[in-house]
Amino acid sequence: MMAATDFVRIVEVGPRDGLQNEKAIIATADKIALIEKLAATGLGTVEATAFVSPKWVPQMADAAEVFSGVAKREGVRYPVLVPNLQGYERARAVGVTEIAVFGAASEAFSRANINASIEESLTRFAPVLEAAKRDGVAVRGYVSTVLGCPYQGEVPVADVVRVAKALHAMGCYEISLGDTIGVGTPRKARAMLEAVAGEVPMAALAVHFHDTYGQAVANVAACLEAGVRVVDAAVSGTGGCPYAKGASGNVATEDIVYLLDGMGFTHGVDLEALVDTGRWLSALLGRESMSKVNRARR
Repeated sequence: MMAATDFVRIVEVGPRDGLQNEKAIIATADKIALIEKLAATGLGTVEATAFVSPKWVPQMADAAEVFSGVAKREGVRYPVLVPNLQGYERARAVGVTEIAVFGAASEAFSRANINASIEESLTRFAPVLEAAKRDGVAVRGYVSTVLGCPYQGEVPVADVVRVAKALHAMGCYEISLGDTIGVGTPRKARAMLEAVAGEVPMAALAVHFHDTYGQAVANVAACLEAGVRVVDAAVSGTGGCPYAKGASGNVATEDIVYLLDGMGFTHGVDLEALVDTGRWLSALLGRESMSKVNRARR
């Protein structure tokens, strides 16, 4: 029998991070169908949407309708992204019980993305964390640009550690470390993770890799060997960063499940059902899946 440490929790970010930058607006019913299909594969966490300004992210304008419309499955978590207290209050109004906040390790990226310094962004999160604590709402923290920034290039590991530690201290139960522009390689990814784990417990860390240079699966494998047990992924490899030139999608969930099977980890996900969902989504978006597993099983 495998030990508890042999289980890897996959956080499916396709419905939010995967779809948020799609130029064509996807129908609310299709977003709901995607979330329900993903939950039916055995995924325990499906990030549903983002309560952000429709002016800046038009794709997420129907956040309340999407979240309310999903037939929630027992045992599945449906976190949403919120940028501020206003977004938090909108999310709570429709019954959200888990949220995520989004910070950056790069000062230049933070200013370009949200027009605020890192310290200012953390200050903005404080009332959200306070409200969540009062309401019993779980909060996950994202740290972007952990392995490189489109504006400043290299990002010092010390900056990644500092932001991750601050978010954890503020009350985030888990910190997702994101290679936003997909420039990381396995040795750098592992070194970054281990540095953060020196200040934040490994059990409270997750990894989030984009596949711009084709390194995402290798990076995940290196981090799994270092001890991380939570991995973010997006079905069919959807997504990208609007502020990062040339950045392609997230690592594909199908490819991560295949990797976990090969490494002997348990995960609770039905790969064939996931492949079918990826094909359904690719047809909806009118393009081929970015998942190598999906392509190999055509």
